[in-house]
Amino acid sequence: MSVNAYAVAHLRTVDLGDDIVRYIETIDDTLVPYGGRFLVHGVEPEVMEGPFPGNLVVVEFPDMERARAWYHSAEYQAILPLRTENSDGSAILVQGTPPGYRATDFLAKVFGTRS
Repeated sequence: MSVNAYAVAHLRTVDLGDDIVRYIETIDDTLVPYGGRFLVHGVEPEVMEGPFPGNLVVVEFPDMERARAWYHSAEYQAILPLRTENSDGSAILVQGTPPGYRATDFLAKVFGTRS
């Protein structure tokens, strides 16, 4: 079964100059061949606990293979410096959970079956 994957970026600061504008104008086209779509972008987070400077970006992909392929694609790598040279942040790829997942599934994975 295929499980969705996510590209997540925590952008602590962004210089909204010409390079970031070009990045934003171009990124959507890089997502299309890989089935990527924005889930979170350009909204102010409502921080509930701890410090969280900046903003969060979440892009969904059908699976981890396509998320990796998008990130490493020539098209995305060509525009990536427009973001990395004009912002301070972190970016990760992470696999989602399958339908029906429960938090205790993590305990079973780590400790084996628990009674």
